[in-house]
Amino acid sequence: MEWRPSGWGQRVTRSPNWRLRLDGEHVELMIGDRPYREHVDDDHRLQVTPGLFWSRVVLQTEGGDTLSVNGLPNGQASRLAAAVQHVLFARTTRGRTALFEALLEQIQAWLAEADALTDRGATGRRWISHEQQQALLADRPTLPLQPDELERLFLDENVHEDLHSPSHRAALDALHDWQLDWPAVWADANATMATRELALAKEFLDRVESKPLTEEQARAVFCFDNRVQVVAAAGSGKTSTLVAKAAYAIDRGFVDPERIVMLAFNKDAAKELEERAQRSFDRLGMGNTVVEARTFHALGLAIIAKATGRKPDIPDWTIDATLGFNKLAELVDDLKDRSTHFRTQWDMFRLVFGRDLPPFGAEMDADGYDRDGSPYIRTLQGERVKSLEECVIADWLFYNGVTYDYERRYEFDTTTDTHRQYRPDFYYPDAGLYHEHFALDADGQPPEHFSNYAEGMHWKRQQHVARGTALVETTSFGLRSGHALLDLAEKLGESDVELDPNPDRELSDQGAKPMPDADLIGLMRTFIAHAKSNCLTLDDMAARLRQMPEDQFKERHRRFLEIAGPVFQAWDNALADEHGIDFEDMLNMAAGLLEQGHYESPYELVMADEFQDASRARARLCRALVSQPGRHLFAVGDDWQSINRFAGADVSVMTGFREWMGHGQVLKLEQTFRCPQALCDVSSRFISRNPAQITKEVRSAAPAMGPVLQAFQMTRREEVQDGVRQYLAKLHQQLLSGAVPQGRNGRVTVFVLGRYRADRGAVPLDCKTAVGSTMDVEFLTVHRSKGREADYVILPGMINRSFPSLRADDPVLSLAMPDGDTYPLSEERRLFYVALTRARRSVAMFTLQGKHSPFLDELVRDGAVEVTAISGAAIHEERCPVCKVGVFVDRNGPHGAFRSCSSYPLCHNKPGGRRR
Repeated sequence: MEWRPSGWGQRVTRSPNWRLRLDGEHVELMIGDRPYREHVDDDHRLQVTPGLFWSRVVLQTEGGDTLSVNGLPNGQASRLAAAVQHVLFARTTRGRTALFEALLEQIQAWLAEADALTDRGATGRRWISHEQQQALLADRPTLPLQPDELERLFLDENVHEDLHSPSHRAALDALHDWQLDWPAVWADANATMATRELALAKEFLDRVESKPLTEEQARAVFCFDNRVQVVAAAGSGKTSTLVAKAAYAIDRGFVDPERIVMLAFNKDAAKELEERAQRSFDRLGMGNTVVEARTFHALGLAIIAKATGRKPDIPDWTIDATLGFNKLAELVDDLKDRSTHFRTQWDMFRLVFGRDLPPFGAEMDADGYDRDGSPYIRTLQGERVKSLEECVIADWLFYNGVTYDYERRYEFDTTTDTHRQYRPDFYYPDAGLYHEHFALDADGQPPEHFSNYAEGMHWKRQQHVARGTALVETTSFGLRSGHALLDLAEKLGESDVELDPNPDRELSDQGAKPMPDADLIGLMRTFIAHAKSNCLTLDDMAARLRQMPEDQFKERHRRFLEIAGPVFQAWDNALADEHGIDFEDMLNMAAGLLEQGHYESPYELVMADEFQDASRARARLCRALVSQPGRHLFAVGDDWQSINRFAGADVSVMTGFREWMGHGQVLKLEQTFRCPQALCDVSSRFISRNPAQITKEVRSAAPAMGPVLQAFQMTRREEVQDGVRQYLAKLHQQLLSGAVPQGRNGRVTVFVLGRYRADRGAVPLDCKTAVGSTMDVEFLTVHRSKGREADYVILPGMINRSFPSLRADDPVLSLAMPDGDTYPLSEERRLFYVALTRARRSVAMFTLQGKHSPFLDELVRDGAVEVTAISGAAIHEERCPVCKVGVFVDRNGPHGAFRSCSSYPLCHNKPGGRRR
């Protein structure tokens, strides 16, 4: 208990602010910010003197100082005096004996309950759950002595006649057990139980699936904690584990079948779960047992209908991705037709703000390279500018109809022995105005690696002052924060240059291609899904925008929110017109009904498959379903395979499982039955470069059959199909000759996996006729291949700017995703991991000369693969050091043969020690 003066008592007695508490045999007094701690060893150490209304408290320190405070109400003062007397009494032999007996009784009573819980787990072959542990720990009595004081009491010879008597030895044993780390004790008991269960349940483990469960699968089945997440490597049998868990729970009588639900992400997956479970039940002689497998969609609808008496309508376009895209496109077109302002802002974003800026001072992703090796960005009007920031300004000027010249020669000659001719960044002929854009942060400082930058700025300013020319300045910070374009518009207006925003202004054939409408619509759909999943309003996201670091392109995020608002409202209005709700609304509504007690979950065991694809709304529903005592959540998935961000998935739900659920066991299935070890090692090393991914050490039981990774380079895109044909023909001959073993059912399976549907063109048209007798060849997008496997995988599009897609992870999504993964191209990296791990034997990648995918380059640097010709011949090329993508190739020109970068005309670099 704590004592302190009352407000009036402190004011009337003019006492300093203080507070006092008793800690065992010690008193702790805090006067202002200064603490004092003294041992209460006699009546004079702490004295309480009552007054008319308030009491004075005096503490004598061991150093001889007297500390006096006042203002304690008399009622509280009497309780303090009684507490001090209790401490002093406990110090006497009689008092300490009585205290010992009371404390021993409390300790032994609690230990009896703790031992009983441990025994029930062992004899009942049951997991001691977190909920059971916490309930018992909450009932653990709070003793008035600190551990060292407690030990002194138990060893006090003045209190105990014989410290070696059997009864006192038992007391000391109780003290020892009391001081144990009980969560660790129960963890050891659970581990022991699971080890014993491996033998006791062996018959069940061997029969529940078509193959006996592995030890790590079995331990996941036995773990009946309240919240369990199983992080499963690709091909490790996570669905087998989930189905076996349901069967085990029923077989042992832990949970009745009707109190179990298995949740899947679509109807096909739910049907597969149900069928897999039924086959397991049949194998175990439990054929009449039925366990419910449902989609999140179906369960959410059922909860709302039962809780409210009304089943909401979920329009098809809120569930189907294609229909949703088309609906949103209609809504955007309607907004454009009804609002000139919206159309202007929508197209402004597409044309001007379609690309994000790199962090201040960081290297940009260039569109090309000039003859001197300098990187450039192409504007809408076709100029080559030196930075993305200058490109944003140029495109803003073009969109607003402002005539400008980029780096036009200054009207005065400035050439000296130390300076070449001055070329300001922009010149506005209609205003007679020059414009310099300086790379300065919020503090007016350039990037550290910009040498002599300040001197250059000073020289440029001096030229305009000396020659009387008008100059307007903008900065990196101003552009990112949004002030720069406002200031520029004002300066132009003062010079009678009016802005004329026009989305239909004709674009140059040589200019940059703006962000397509389809890309912005798709981004908007993903944004809406995440915002709704997280129950974020536009005001919430505007607040998040204000908290963003100043070196980010906040103006781009602001403009996106400006157009997102009307689109968001139009989406909700369309739902209201059909008296419906969308998927995210439905999940949050169902979760809310559970959380508010309007509906009680009938399930004691909730099992969620493919948890890496859970949105926050799905995770919230799972949490609400098991919020009552005695409920269990069992979620399985692989964060390395989280590839559905576009549909609302948030990988942080899985990587932050314990934070989401409050606590939990995180187990791992690290043995795969699919990929050979070499492919496991390569793919694991690749995905683990993102530190946000959960660490796994994947082990393989699959034998190696030939090279696990191959990479073939073709000269032109048109040659890829022929390269695939040759690869398949060679494999066909090897299968016929027996050099390569046949697959299941006497044939092998081959997946041709594309990043996009357009990659289907890599599949030879005569494929079935040419090689159909030995193999089945199927084209899938990588997304569609999730959950499937084949003997051989072909990746025909390992090409720069194709795989990885550079538009996959737009930074504006961070406004709607509180814990978004910030690792570069993280979603694309997981997608490539999925592609690699579909293969049971080997992966063949196809690329183009001078256009290697950066993911392929990474594998080459790691020594995982060597790029060869389709014949297998080694390729000896020199990578261009300027663009770092192209290679030097032989060419013929008017002056004879020469070598230059294969990326020409995007890169003009030539070898030979100098750049022209």
